[in-house]
Amino acid sequence: MTRMNEAAAIGQAIWLDFIRRSFLDSGELGDLVDKGLRGVTSNPSIFQKAIAASTDYDAAVERLVGEGKSVNDIYEALAIQDIRRACDIMQPVYGRTDGLDGYVSLEVNPKLAYDTEGTVMEARRLSSLVDRPNVMIKVPATPEGIPAIETLTGEGININVTLIFSLKQYEDSAMAYIRGLEKLAAANVDFSRVASVASFFVSRVDGKIDPKLVEIGNSALQGKIAIANAKMAYHRFGELFSGPRWDKLASQGARVQRPLWGSTSTKNPDYPDTLYVDELIGPHTVNTLPPETLEAFVDHGNAASTVDAGVEQARQHLAQLADLGIDLGEVTTQLMGEGVDAFADSFDELMSGIAEKAAAIAGGDDNQTRARADFFTVPSGAR
Repeated sequence: MTRMNEAAAIGQAIWLDFIRRSFLDSGELGDLVDKGLRGVTSNPSIFQKAIAASTDYDAAVERLVGEGKSVNDIYEALAIQDIRRACDIMQPVYGRTDGLDGYVSLEVNPKLAYDTEGTVMEARRLSSLVDRPNVMIKVPATPEGIPAIETLTGEGININVTLIFSLKQYEDSAMAYIRGLEKLAAANVDFSRVASVASFFVSRVDGKIDPKLVEIGNSALQGKIAIANAKMAYHRFGELFSGPRWDKLASQGARVQRPLWGSTSTKNPDYPDTLYVDELIGPHTVNTLPPETLEAFVDHGNAASTVDAGVEQARQHLAQLADLGIDLGEVTTQLMGEGVDAFADSFDELMSGIAEKAAAIAGGDDNQTRARADFFTVPSGAR
């Protein structure tokens, strides 16, 4: 039994935070599924590295340029094809787990992070384009994203709530999901296959807090706050998805919105490379790992139930942090804004990279190349 299967026996699904065409073509994703992988996540940074910074897609880009497609059209054609293929590879997991796992996530354009209606419309469109029951659409837990999550859940669309850093964000996301399910229940719609995860980002919290602790000479809390923050979110998960309100939905087939631990690669080389995996394993959870962290976990990780252990100590760590004058809420708000900006920047880089490939394929002198690049950035339907 692999460690991924050992984690699954405890109740945690291991997903992969990576997608790329050569990875699909080679059969590597299928091999990981055979070893216990249960899902795939993507984001603009992953697609930027896959499409713009590799040659995997050059032949497809050339074909789409020949069809007169815009840069955005090209991106969507490439990304949608990859997501569909990944969904098809994961479909046996989806079927075997009765819709619990086997999902592939695609993110709404990060430029819409502060636009509720734009997010709703884009999520609907992407879900329809992929047209697979095991696709999840990623929506950020910004103040504008929360009502979008409720609306989309109320339409039966599977949502991966992303960029959660704080307990308040987590609570808002969970309640938006619950309200969405209540809309489905009121409409007498079968929602037994509606699924959602709440992506709670972990290691980036230590990346912000540790330097502050170093500055004031405190070493006791270094490498502790991110895990404490996540453990408290898991504790809150147990409270929100229990009691009369939730039980009523559960009796009609509703699924809990599982906490998903994101940003679980270790940024500090002094910490164990599986720190943010080993310490957060437990029932009704997901951990999405980049390839190098997945490799490390499979090789030497510790598959044991840990996420609900030491909750009181986690609470004490957070209290001690506050006593030191470090405002975790301020840090997590900053991290959310930086996360949105980083994904938006990656999306811009992705579009620029595709534009450069399109211009190079179009050929011609410099002025013609620039003109063609400008042409390809305009959606074909607008020309």
